[in-house]
Formats: sequence, structure tokens, C-alpha cells
Amino acid sequence: MSEPAAVNSYKLSLLTGVAIVVASMVGTGVFTSLGFQVLGIQSGFALLMLWVVGGLIALCGALCYGELAAAMPRSGGEYHYLSQIYHPALGFLSGWVSATVGFAAPTALAAMALGRYAQSVWPALSPQWLSVGVVLALTAVHATNKQAGSRLQVIITTVKVLVLVLFIGAGLAAATPTDLAFVPQAADWQQLLSPAFAVSLVYVSYAYSGWNAAAYLTGEMANPQRNLPRILLLGTALVLLLYVGLNFVFLYSTPIPRLAGQVEVGFVAATEIFGSAAGRLMGGVIAVLLVSTVSSMIFAGPRIVQVMGEDLPPLRGLGKVSAAGIPVRATLLQTALTLLFLLTATFEQVLLYAGFVLSLFTFLTVLGLFVLRWRRPELPRPYRAWGYPITPLLFLALNGWTLWFIIDDKPRETGYGLLTLLVGLLVYYVGRGVGRRG
Repeated sequence: MSEPAAVNSYKLSLLTGVAIVVASMVGTGVFTSLGFQVLGIQSGFALLMLWVVGGLIALCGALCYGELAAAMPRSGGEYHYLSQIYHPALGFLSGWVSATVGFAAPTALAAMALGRYAQSVWPALSPQWLSVGVVLALTAVHATNKQAGSRLQVIITTVKVLVLVLFIGAGLAAATPTDLAFVPQAADWQQLLSPAFAVSLVYVSYAYSGWNAAAYLTGEMANPQRNLPRILLLGTALVLLLYVGLNFVFLYSTPIPRLAGQVEVGFVAATEIFGSAAGRLMGGVIAVLLVSTVSSMIFAGPRIVQVMGEDLPPLRGLGKVSAAGIPVRATLLQTALTLLFLLTATFEQVLLYAGFVLSLFTFLTVLGLFVLRWRRPELPRPYRAWGYPITPLLFLALNGWTLWFIIDDKPRETGYGLLTLLVGLLVYYVGRGVGRRG
């Protein structure tokens, strides 16, 4: 009995939390989306500003989540916050989205990108089955030992950051500069308000998604009220610097026509800078780096399902944890949904389907910061969002603009997202009815 208790007492450190945030963010989006952005934007300044604006949105969101997490320190992320601020039904819907879309879909996207990058190095590989194998292997690690999973996350994330820093440095030193200008001209400022910029910001916002990943693990952290705001800010700021540097190297080294429409932009840029052999090597390295992203999603996501299981009688089985304190059943459920996405949908379909509902609930959560301060001014707040009310208003304005564009330009994907919410609402009220009768 003493050994399981000792294992269960293990708490996630500040370093592990930062690793989870960085690993959750640096993945699919930054290695795949630039090829689509250059189809509508030809300005080097505007293209880099996309990543700066996306990082600004994420930083403002991290500041707001830091206050909410310090005031309400419990695992569950948006599920916990929205339940307390608005209504349990809205909290359940956010948890439903996180369980069915928010983690399973990005995990599948990262695994798909991993498979495609690996195939660029070894054409004989089946990208789909490689993706499935990686998901299953990482599930086995995270479902059996929390401490081993934590150490694995720190190691592979550290390797990821070091490789990206080395690639940025080597790219700047070895690349032959293109004729793309990064100093803004008068016309470049107009592009920041163009429809093409709004389209591209949807992809960039997805690339930055994951900045709130550590909020789902609050209950398993050492000193969460102090550490969680620091984790969110440090992780997000580090990723902003990496993203701007990485995309600068891509654009500095590779002509736009070579990037246009390409998914494996890291492979294309590395080939342009270092030659075909080094390009294939970089493709393999990026595939390995994406293992970190898949790992962090498998680690963090099941904690939401676990908290939902603790609160709702019909889902109580999913709230159970092993002797090591791991929500094994919730982990297996998320893995099953991830495999469903991997085996039945394309990369683009999963990305568009997930974008709308994920942005909607982060919007509602940051809006909840105003609601909570108004409704519960007496609540202890060990950390207060820096720059309030400007930072949350800036987040709401920029994120709301992106949401409006998705609704206006992608009605089919918006409809699928709303249908997912409707199904979740039915599950909630049916579950409550079953619980009362029980």
C-alpha cells in the first residue's frame, strides 16, 4: 500500500509544466501552415506579423487563464472554469468538446503530420500506420507511470527546443537570402486588415493552440497557484520567439513559389538551405519532434474527462484513477477517438472541424474573467492578470474577429461544430436525468 501512495504523491514541477505547454504548441501548425499563408500574402513583413499577432493573442489568453487557475485551482481547464463562472451545462459542453475534439483531433493532426514528414524521408513507410503506432506506444507509457511520462515529456521537449534553436541559427548562417523584404512598406500595413490575413490568422491561431494545456493539470502540480501562471507565461513567450524565428528562416531562405501550397514546409526549407540529404534528415527530425506534441496531448487531455467523471454520475467510471493516480480509462477513451480521426478523416477536415469550437470556448473562458470579478469580488486571487482589462479585451477582440471569419467563410465546418455542441447538450441533460433517477 505504501508504494502506490508514494507514486500518487508525485507532483508535476514548473519545468514539466513549461514542457507540456511548449510541446502542446510547437507541432503541427508551425510545420505545415506557412505554405497556405503565402498563397494569399506575399509580404515578408505581413507574414511575420501573422505569427506576432497570433503570439500576442496566446499571451493575453495565458495571462487571463493564469488568474482563473490561481483563483480556482483544480484540474479540468475550461470545464472547471465555465462550470463555476456560468453554469454546469456550459462547463460540460467545454469538457465534451475537449474530450471529443479538443485533444483527440490535435493529437490526430500531429500524428498525421508526423507520418507525412517521416514518409518524406522513408517513402516506403505507411504514414497512417506509423501514426497509429506512435499513438499506441505513447498511450502505453502515459497510462502506466505518471513519473515516467513526466520525465519523458521534459526530455523530448528539451530536445525539440534545442533542435529548433540550432535550425534557426544554422539557417541564418548558411542560407542564401531571398529577395523578400521584411521592412514594412505602406502597402504592407494594408495587408494586415485584408481577408487573406484573416484567413491565415485562423491557421496561426491553431498553431498557437495548446498554450492553455497546463491548466488541465492544476490539481497534479506542486504549488499550482504560484506555478501555473508562470508556466503559462514562460511557455507561451518561449514559443512566440521560436515561431517568429523559425518562420523568418523559412521565408529568408526559401522562395515563396517553392513554399506555396506545401504541407511539409520544414522539409522544403531545409532542402533549400542544406541540400537534399540534409533536407531528408530534417524531415526525419521534425517527425521525431512531433512525437513530443502527441505525447503532451495524450498526457493532458484525459484529465478533463477524469474531472467530468468525478462530477457526473453516468460518467463516473471515467473518473476512476489507477493506484498511480493515472486516469487510465479516460486515456484509453481519448486514444480511441484519436484513432478514429486517424483512420477516417483527412488532415484538412480535422483541422477545419476543430478550429471553430476550440476558439469559441477559449473566448467564453476569457470573457468569464470579467464575469468572475463582477460576481465574486471576494474570491482570493493570488495572481491577477497583468494589464487587466486591456489584455483580456485585446484577446476577445482578436479571437472574436477570427471566430466571425470562420462563421462567415466556413459555414459547413461551423455547422458540424454546432452539431457537436448539440449532441453534448443532449448527453448532459440525459445524464442528469439518469443520475437523479439513480
